[in-house]
Amino acid sequence: VQLQASGGGLVQPGGSLRLSCAASGFTLDDYAIGWFRQAPGKEREGVSCIGSGDDSPYYASSVKGRFTIPRDNAKNTLYLQMNSLKPEDTAVYLCAAARETTSRALRLLSCSGRYSSVYDYWGQETQVTVSS
Repeated sequence: VQLQASGGGLVQPGGSLRLSCAASGFTLDDYAIGWFRQAPGKEREGVSCIGSGDDSPYYASSVKGRFTIPRDNAKNTLYLQMNSLKPEDTAVYLCAAARETTSRALRLLSCSGRYSSVYDYWGQETQVTVSS
């Protein structure tokens, strides 16, 4: 059982990147999924989160209108499509999956990096650097 994150790299401001979060050993659509990022010296930030079977993702205000999280259930993969990238988007990005329970619901809905412990599976970090 694992999540595999990939797709990071170096991109110029205004460019685009697509990160992938592929699951093996479980069905991603049955879990709540979160994309998080952490820049040096900063706290982990929730970028976007979506519940299982949900089609209304949460986006942090800093990325709303620029990022989306399309899903490919056939590939058991969730993506983070990042457009109009800014230098302040530079960070390591992680995806995580959580079984939804009543006790976890509010923390999952918050999409907060403070509640990392409610997630069951984490992908590896992938670095995104936005620089000219």
